[in-house]
Amino acid sequence: MSENATPPPAEGRQPTPSPAEERQRRSKMREAPEMPSGYRSTRRGSRAAKQAKRAQRQHKIFTAFDKAGREARNVGQLLLLGVAGVLVILVVLFAGVNAVNWLARWSAERAASGSVSQSEQDRQAKENLLVIAERNGKAAGFLAMRVDEKGRQAFGVAVPDGAFIEVPGQGFEKVGDSYLAGADVSLSAISNFFTVPFRKYVVVPEKTYQDALRGQSVKDIMSTVTTSNLSPAETTEVTRALGRLESKNVALVPLQVKPISLGSQTYYEPQRDELADLLESWWGVKLSEAQNATRVIVYNGAGTPGIAGEAAQQLIRGGLRVVDTKNADRFDYAQTQIVVQNKDVTAGETVRKVLGVGKVIDQPADQNVADVIVIVGKDYKPPK
Repeated sequence: MSENATPPPAEGRQPTPSPAEERQRRSKMREAPEMPSGYRSTRRGSRAAKQAKRAQRQHKIFTAFDKAGREARNVGQLLLLGVAGVLVILVVLFAGVNAVNWLARWSAERAASGSVSQSEQDRQAKENLLVIAERNGKAAGFLAMRVDEKGRQAFGVAVPDGAFIEVPGQGFEKVGDSYLAGADVSLSAISNFFTVPFRKYVVVPEKTYQDALRGQSVKDIMSTVTTSNLSPAETTEVTRALGRLESKNVALVPLQVKPISLGSQTYYEPQRDELADLLESWWGVKLSEAQNATRVIVYNGAGTPGIAGEAAQQLIRGGLRVVDTKNADRFDYAQTQIVVQNKDVTAGETVRKVLGVGKVIDQPADQNVADVIVIVGKDYKPPK
């Protein structure tokens, strides 16, 4: 045997088919018949030739149908893949839309509530201190201050006693008049105006207040305190923090106001827009966001003197914004009414949570003064 000859297959094993034979084996298409050879194939009327031609025509027809079938299967597979792809895209889009809707609802509920959590309120208030200047038992000015002990710096806005703002329980009055009802009312009035929580205050002589503004120094404030609501530990902490602040790290600026003369009295209209940059820089409060806080008008419907003011202070401490307080049309409301007029009912639920009582009523109204109207009933008990 030649060295290049292909060895015979082993006994019991079939020879390996060629690629062409393998494709033909896998194909369901019949092999084209061959024309007969020999003398009879040359005769036109040969029966074998006719049969062969007929078989070839059938084979062509079968081949065409087989090819069309394969193409149809391929198109069907492509269509299935396309449909599956579209379904996947639709599912992804549906999930995305649901996620966006959920986020929008969550944001709307937060915006509707118009307040932040109590823990966040406490965190914001920790560095804030209201310095009240006193002259002959009356308020002569207010210094809304933030003491950044970690950064060893202090910022403050001086509010004149004649600034005309909303005073809980008194309506729009001079902020100095808030002190006549107590320092706690002044805290609420300043917090409400700045939309920044103030919980702690100290009362100092007017001279100490004026010296701090002129000298841009807060080192002597705690040494002249006459009254405060600071605990002994807080007093020590604030005294230490203020005592080590250098003047270069202190910025105390007056509130921009517009004088308004009414008879013999002069009031000062605060220019809140001028305060926007300071609020954002010093307290991280954006005026546009602060203006979205839920606005509340509080009515005294129980007849108890000062009850509307106490409810207003509680709402302010809860992060809501009180725009007015007044008497209701009558004083026999047994249950507190919380009427939502310009926001989602979630805002009313927030008010009820802060007050601890009340019936929420959804009653849209065409006015842009307040978002929620609260009529304090006899079921409301001020916190002790």
